[in-house]
Parts: sequence; C-alpha cells; structure tokens
Amino acid sequence: MQRKRIFISSVQSEFAVERQALFDYLTTDALLGKFFEPFIFENVPAIAVTPSTVFLQEVERSDIYIGLFGEQYGFEDKDGVSPTEREYDYATALHKTRLIYIKNIAKREEKESFLIKKAEREIVRKSFNDADGLKIEVYASLIRYLEEKEIIHVFPFDASFNQRATLDDIDENKVKNFVSRARIKRNFPFDENSDFKTILTHLNLTVDDKVTNAAILLFGKKPQKFLITSSVKCCQFYGNETARPIPSYHIYDGDVFELIDQAVSFVMSRIDATVSGRDESILADVVSELPLLAVTEAIVNAICHRDYTSNASVQVMLYKNRLEIWNPGQLPYGLTIEMLKSTHPSRPANPLLARPMYLYGSIENVGTGTEMIVRQCLDLQLREPDFKQDIDFITTFWRKEKDSEMEGHEYNYIEKEKINITENDAEKTTLKSSEKSSEKSSEKSSEKIINIVKDNPFVTIEELSRILNITTRSVEKNLSKLKMKGFIDRIGPDKGGYWQVIIK
Repeated sequence: MQRKRIFISSVQSEFAVERQALFDYLTTDALLGKFFEPFIFENVPAIAVTPSTVFLQEVERSDIYIGLFGEQYGFEDKDGVSPTEREYDYATALHKTRLIYIKNIAKREEKESFLIKKAEREIVRKSFNDADGLKIEVYASLIRYLEEKEIIHVFPFDASFNQRATLDDIDENKVKNFVSRARIKRNFPFDENSDFKTILTHLNLTVDDKVTNAAILLFGKKPQKFLITSSVKCCQFYGNETARPIPSYHIYDGDVFELIDQAVSFVMSRIDATVSGRDESILADVVSELPLLAVTEAIVNAICHRDYTSNASVQVMLYKNRLEIWNPGQLPYGLTIEMLKSTHPSRPANPLLARPMYLYGSIENVGTGTEMIVRQCLDLQLREPDFKQDIDFITTFWRKEKDSEMEGHEYNYIEKEKINITENDAEKTTLKSSEKSSEKSSEKSSEKIINIVKDNPFVTIEELSRILNITTRSVEKNLSKLKMKGFIDRIGPDKGGYWQVIIK
C-alpha cells in the first residue's frame, strides 16, 4: 500500500523542536511508519525554486495537512499573508484532510489569533503543551483517520462482546418494554410475546449466548457492574463557577433509557417554569426556562455518542447562568462545529447502540438533532447554544440572566473533573435524596395526569409530556402505574383510542 503523505505546516523558527520531533516520530514508529510519509521543509536539499513554490507543491501532493499554530504569525508576503496561512488555505481549497494543533500559550500575535479562529470555524482542533503532548494527539488523530478510511479495521466498542456478561445479565422485561414502544414508534416487526433471544439476535446484540456491550447498555440488569463509567453525574451549583457548596449532586446508574430520564428530570426539576392560562385550551401549558426537547436531545446525544472506552462519565452541570453537558467523545472527521447548526450527515460513534435508541424513539431524524437544539433555544429568545470540542465534547445552554442574592458570593474554585465528594456522600445523596424526590415527583405527576385525562380523554402521551414537562417515558411509567392500580383504563387501540378515569 502506498503511504499517505503528510505536510507539516507552521512557523519554522517557533516550532523547530516540535517539527523535527514529529517527523522523527512518524518515520520511526512501528505502526505509523507503515502508513504515513511526513514532509518538512528543513529536509529539502538546495534547489533553484522559491520556498513558497515548494510548499504549495507539497501541499498539493499530500493527503493530510498538519498545522501547528502558536504565538507567531510568521513572515508576511506583499499581501500581508504568512506562508502558514497560504498553505492552510490551499489545503482547504483542495479538500485535504486538515489536522490542527494549537499550542497552549498565554499570548498570541493578533493575526495568529485570527488564523486560529478561522480554522476553528471550519474544523475541530486539538491543543498541546510540548512535543510529547503533540505526538500523543497526532497519534490518536492518525489512528482515527486510518479507521475512518477503513485502512485498518477495529471492532466498534458497542459491537464487541462483553467477556464477563451472559444472557442471564439481560433483563427480559426491559426487552419486552422496548418492543412495546418500538412497535408504536417505528412499526418494529416483533411483539411482546416474541422470544427475547430472537429480538436480541435481530438487533445484532447477541451471538451464541454471548452479549455485546450495546446489549448491556440497553437492557442490562445492572449495566454499571460491567461498564462502570457508563453512569451519568449530575451537579448543580449556586453560582457560575464549579465551586462549593454543591446543593445537589447525583450519580445515576441504569440502562441508557433510565439514564436519559434521570438526567433530564434532574435538569428540568431545577430550572424555572411558567404556567400559561387556559384562554385557548382547557389544558395549561408549562413553559420551561430551557426547552425540554432540546435538553433531552443534548443528553441523548451525550449518552449515545460518547466514547465508552474512556474513564470519564457523561457530566450534566447546572450553573446559575448556563447548563453544560460534557460528553467524553469526539466529532467524526469531516464534521465541524458549524455543520452541527444545520442538517448534516449522521455518523454515530456507537451504531449498534444508536439503532435501538432510534427504534425506541429516543433518537429522531438523523442529522437534525443539534439543529433542533439551536432552533428551540432561539424560539425561546435564548442565546444560541454553544458546541465545543476539546478533550470532551461540550454542549452549553445559556439561561436568561436574572438577579440573585447569591451574586458576588465567593466560593473556593475546584476543577470539574475533581469534584471532591466522597463515595459515601455521593451514595447517600443518590439513594436517599433521589429516591425521595423521585417518589414525590411521581405522585404529583400521577395526580396531574388523572386531572388532565378527566378534562381531555383523548390527550396523547406527547401532549402529556409537554404539559407536565417530563419525558414521554416518564409519562408512560405513570400511566402504567395508574392502570395497574385501577385508576384509569385505555379504551380502544393506542392510536385512535381514549383514556377513562375510573371513579372509586
């Protein structure tokens, strides 16, 4: 196989050490050396051609452009443009794969800052501190390049068999509940009486009694027993910094559907909401400070598309001025931050996990979720949400500004990844506070559902979700409990039927 050519671009004097270290690394590494051939100008012999001509010729010959951006913008030609920016623009025009690495420094020249901002609008960049850090980032990027170009083949994590789990670790009732909903949502070709092994086989989640990681995440009795970092951590802070005291901290366990419900409920129960009047309808709408569908979509994306090989968990961080959702994952190559704000190709990181979530209704039209997040926030006259790719992928919702007695209160700053709460404290908070609040919330929702059904027997699950400001899955759970207790009954089919309140 012909090796892929890499063009390394930067201000030579500023990155002399990093350039040579990267060249040596790519040519001597046992794996990367088989697939890549780097180019740096320092190794070109003396020839009667201008350097700028050589640079652009090499960019044209290359498959991959690597740009190292730092403090200096570099020499400027008669048009005021540096060779680095010329090379970047030429690689862009030729549709080359571009990998940008930005050195962490305190101050940059103004034009260098503009160049970095231009690159950030078009592609995802990485940061580094020194030559060793650069090599680590470049290695990860090039391995992903080889995987996505299918030059090397690695079995996706969600499709890999879990070596410790068996079919006994799969909850059959969870599979039945999935089938029931998937039939309504997507016309799934099985019913609740179908053999659960047949269903798992149809979804490519099991082979010869071996179960995949996706099966554990979707239907496992105790998913975190096998995949400990698949839990979701939710924190609320009084101010705009990650600081003590922390009024609410929960570590949620469960399958992906339970995690979505718990994380969404954590957010929606802690933000403001207003109730509209009944001028146009007998049902009063609840309008939340942040749009329910958008918050749900962002949490679904984090749980579905995260990197499950990472030691980090999804984090949901609610501050006075914003909501942040941290996803330990990376955007696929070719997908940029700007592209997320419009309809774009769908490239799920965990396709075997994503398909059942689509069938269940957690995921809607492919490639439209982030566009919907932006649109719904703007419809509420909120600031446009931010998407940022760094070590993690971060979605930020901006809350409306309001006065607070806590303004100006000082706290000791601690890093997000190092929230110092003991496991015992976290367990107590999760088991006691969560259970109590969940029970109270469920009771209130059930009472409201009965009242709504009395007024409108034809109300749909989606309408109940919007009115009560809870997820559709929570609505279904409450309806199921009310039916079991004999308070309500469903007359007719799921589509076209109606609810009846049973007076006792």
